[in-house]
Amino acid sequence: MQAKDIMTASPTCCVPTDTLQAVACIMRDNDCGAVPVVDGGRVVGIITDRDLAVRAMAENKSGDTQVDSVLTRNPRCCAETDDVREVERVMADNQVRRVPIVDAGGKVVGIVSQADLARASNRMVSEHEVAIVVERISAPRAGQGARSENLM
Repeated sequence: MQAKDIMTASPTCCVPTDTLQAVACIMRDNDCGAVPVVDGGRVVGIITDRDLAVRAMAENKSGDTQVDSVLTRNPRCCAETDDVREVERVMADNQVRRVPIVDAGGKVVGIVSQADLARASNRMVSEHEVAIVVERISAPRAGQGARSENLM
């Protein structure tokens, strides 16, 4: 099974100059917790609901603050043709819950979340494998304090 088989296709994206308020509205209107940040169609970052809470609100940033100031830069992406197990590995190794999916030209075509992996578990990925990935994503790293969910 490939990433394109389980991804949420055509996610709404933003640009680095969009405001935090605009991104929060994107998340609300699209019922999502992560928005890829693109420049010229290519992924330059990702911003999550956690970034809004921890990097923006906790630091008293206003809604007019640009996304560029709180995004996670250069997130690890997967190709739409990558095997689902590669997406799982990327999530586990980088302790992230969402991975942008790009086409051969590097443009965002989808996003895979933990929920997408869980739904796929009924098809090809075993529940045990999903449990291992969730455990590895959620495990605290030694000596690490607060971190962004998407820190690569």
